Amino acid sequence: MTQDEKFESKKEQLAGKAKEAGGKVTGDKELEAEGKSQSTLGKAKEKLSDAKDTLKGASDGLKDKLNNKDK
Repeated sequence: MTQDEKFESKKEQLAGKAKEAGGKVTGDKELEAEGKSQSTLGKAKEKLSDAKDTLKGASDGLKDKLNNKDK
């Protein structure tokens, strides 16, 4: 996960939590639901990026093993 991706996903989560809290305080169920959705989207982006990193690491490890086998 690049630093930009990490920052953006955290920013999205924080903005969602703020909207959710604002919706709860004002009794605005629509804003509260929008905040929950935005926060969940930020978490999903973070998880997807983490999965990409994991797959990249596994792929790089496999490439290293295959390259060392040829030597």
